[in-house]
Amino acid sequence: MIWLQRFFSWWQGGTWNTFWHTRRHGELVGHDEFGNAYYRTRGGKIHPDLGFERRWVIYKGESEGSSTPTGWFGWLHHIVDTPPTDENYQPREWQKPFRANQTGTPNAWRPQGSLYRSGQRPAATGDYEAWTPGS
Repeated sequence: MIWLQRFFSWWQGGTWNTFWHTRRHGELVGHDEFGNAYYRTRGGKIHPDLGFERRWVIYKGESEGSSTPTGWFGWLHHIVDTPPTDENYQPREWQKPFRANQTGTPNAWRPQGSLYRSGQRPAATGDYEAWTPGS
């Protein structure tokens, strides 16, 4: 069944093309606490057109970019050169832990006045005048 998912979907891990490219050109750098695997070009080879090494992630399960921990995010985006596996990276106290994207779920944020917010809609404040033609 996993081979069928790889063939038809990109949102559940990698496709066959990603699998073969990674096997041929990639070098495993490490895994995070969610089981995502991080790769770079084998040997840290510099891409001739880009001028830097290519780095990528293959997500375990659904491809959710917000599930990339802060240490790995910095490494993926070339903010830092040392991957978290090669240093004792500890998140800062102000960095929040991962929370899955809540859009489209009952836990999604509903701003004040939203029709989807539970309870009564707040009363109009009187600062709004409806537009009418010819006014």
